Amino acid sequence: MIIGNVGVDGRPFEVGSGKVKALFICSHNAARSQLAEGLMRHLYGDRFDVHSAGIEPLGVHPAVHTVLKEVGIDASKQWSKGLERYEREDFDYVVTLCEGAHERCSFFPGRDIIPRPFRDPVITREPGEDVLTAFRAVRDEIKAWLVETFGP
Repeated sequence: MIIGNVGVDGRPFEVGSGKVKALFICSHNAARSQLAEGLMRHLYGDRFDVHSAGIEPLGVHPAVHTVLKEVGIDASKQWSKGLERYEREDFDYVVTLCEGAHERCSFFPGRDIIPRPFRDPVITREPGEDVLTAFRAVRDEIKAWLVETFGP
């Protein structure tokens, strides 16, 4: 598990080196990576420079804004970005949030990729579960993982 100021490679980050850069990737940068970006920035924005991207960006799903706003996060400035936007940047953490993104982006220059798939709340719902309920569940799962992995 990743804890505090230690990188994926086990090396500690230098004190005073600025914020740690994190990139969250999913197939469309529409739901899971957007949720992770908003949550991570809200929880640990003082320590992390947070970004998200998609293999084939489609735009941010409106439910992202709704469920983040419910927990006090304004994600209105977040927008769907393609992975190519970050191809020349160096990140301390690169996390894929779905199997499709991990399969198509199994290597990122300079870092191992952390695979942590979550279900897609847009298309994968429990029987009788509405879209917002699915988004809330995934939001809460991502938040718990972020706290466990990057907290406190």
